[in-house]
Formats: sequence, C-alpha cells, structure tokens
Amino acid sequence: MPAAFQERIRDAAARRAPLRLRGGGSKDFYGGGPRGETLDTRAHAGIVDYEPTELVVTARCGTPLAELEAALAREGQMLAFEPPRFGEAATLGGCVAAGLSGPRRAAAGAVRDFVLGARLLDGRARELSFGGRVMKNVAGYDVSRLLAGSLGTLGLILEVSLKVLPLPASELTLRLELPEGKALEALNRWAGLPLPVSASGWCDGELFLRLSGAASAVRAAALRTGGDPVDAPQAAALWSGIKEHAHPYFAGEAPLWRVSVPSNAGPIGLPGAQLIEWGGALRWLRGGTAVAVRAAAARAGGHATLFRGGDRTSGAFAPLAPAILGLHRALKAAFDPAGVFNPGRLHPDF
Repeated sequence: MPAAFQERIRDAAARRAPLRLRGGGSKDFYGGGPRGETLDTRAHAGIVDYEPTELVVTARCGTPLAELEAALAREGQMLAFEPPRFGEAATLGGCVAAGLSGPRRAAAGAVRDFVLGARLLDGRARELSFGGRVMKNVAGYDVSRLLAGSLGTLGLILEVSLKVLPLPASELTLRLELPEGKALEALNRWAGLPLPVSASGWCDGELFLRLSGAASAVRAAALRTGGDPVDAPQAAALWSGIKEHAHPYFAGEAPLWRVSVPSNAGPIGLPGAQLIEWGGALRWLRGGTAVAVRAAAARAGGHATLFRGGDRTSGAFAPLAPAILGLHRALKAAFDPAGVFNPGRLHPDF
C-alpha cells in the first residue's frame, strides 16, 4: 500500500495537483474546505504492534478509531486524551491529523503528548520515520508531534505509535447548580487541590465534574467538592455527548466557535449559549461574528476557531503572528515543496 501512495504523490507533485488526504471523512467540516483529488487511506489499516505491559500501541493510519479503542478496552486500557470520532468512520490517521482531544484533555494531556513516533510520506514521496515504539526512545520526538493538528498538510501519516494508559479503577460524576462565574471560580479552586478531576463541563447553570482514580480517592474528593452523584449510565452518556457533540447544546445550525483561553479567565462576556470544558480553558460558543469573538478571545489571553458552520472567508483559525506564520511556511516548504497536501485546510495560503 505505501508504494501505491508513493506513486500517487509523485504524480501529483509532478503536476502540482492538489491531493485531498482522507480517511473516514468524519472531520471534513473542520478547518478550511477540502479540495483536490482524493487519496483514500482506509485500506492501509490494522494494529501493527500492541504490548499492553509496555503501554504503547502502533497502528496504521486507516485503522478505524473504534476498532483501536475496542482493542485497548479489552486490555483495560485507553487513549487518555479521549479523541472525538464524530462518526464511526473515524480513523487513527484522521485522529492525529486533526489533533482534537475530548473531556479528559485538561487532566491527561493532548493528542501530541501521546505521540511517540510516526512514519509518513512527504511531498517527495519519501518515507520518513520519527520517534519510536517505546516511551524511552525520544529521537525525533518533537517532529512526530508536529503531525498532531497538521490536518494532513505536512505528509501522509502511514503509521503512529501512541502511549496508552490504564482505564480508571473508579469514576464518579457529580452535578452542581452554579452560575458561570461561580462555576469558573470553583474549577480554578479545585485545580489547586490534589483532586482526581478528569473532566468538567458547565452549561446553562449546571456544572458537571468527573472524578477518576482509586475508589477511596474518588470518595474523598467527592466529599470536598460536594454535588449530587449522577448514575453511571447517565454520566457515560453525558461525557460521550460532550465529546462527540451529541449533547443538546451542539444541536442547530448557528456557528460553533471553539474559544481557547487561560483556565483562570473569567466570563468572556459574549452573547450566545456557552458550554465550558477543561476547567475553564475551553469555551464553546454558539453564534457571533469573527471580529467580535476573536477580539473577546484575545482580551482573555486566548484565541478562537470557527469549528463548524458560519462564514469562513476570514479563515477557520485565528490569524497567525508573522513569526509563527513564517515557521509554518518553512515547515510546509520542507515537508511538501510542491504544496500538494491538503491545501487550504490549515491556512488559506498553503
């Protein structure tokens, strides 16, 4: 399969014809609009190496994310960054390329924090390898992490090695009634305490808090935070709904903004319904113009991404500072000199 990919890439580079790298297509809505000839990666699938005692799994790009997570769950393990699928067709390659993390991100880390190594094809159809399959091997580690969130603009990811973690021994979700300001204050207060908080979500006056770890630690933390316990099936549906955007908050056609700010930032003061995650660091916002939302995010010390819908003429992602833009251009030129991989997905100019 890599040989067939290489042939397609060489041909596209020679013609300077855009290639649309695509797995299951579950995240086609994210970033700039896809364009170019489709290069489907789904046939290059399967778990290459998985030794549960080493806490590392290696799989090919077309491996269905649901299949990979099921294999880990059978061994009592998980992808701790809780990647959203946004559909059962989601693949591992798309998961890494999109770089999106779910409710556990604030406690466990982001996608890039779990990438140990990768193999990819660059714009010259060369096969490159970075990092490794064990946690102690850090050669090329940062280069592998560049792929997380690159939206396929740097190369075709053939294979990825990821660190995995054990499933929690115990979990409990609590519900508290708090207005936005009080909820943010509580989240920041708890962040300074040794509490096993693995997820949080606030919407419409309700704050939900997930505690994960040893049963004794979870019980002790629940006594400190207070709140009403949520039964396990409802809790599972809640966190899955937030992760996969099946929660009622995400219904409708209004533009959906993903606003990233410091967790200790207060209310951002914009009209429109909000859902707040990651201890206050992630604010989902329905509605609003690019100018207003990005200005509010900047005042709070963060940035805003137009995640779904809306007018994308100004770009889905926040404009980059000149120095950062220069680094992006240099990386693109090094990995994809003919500019054939997913043009416009990450930045309008490349």
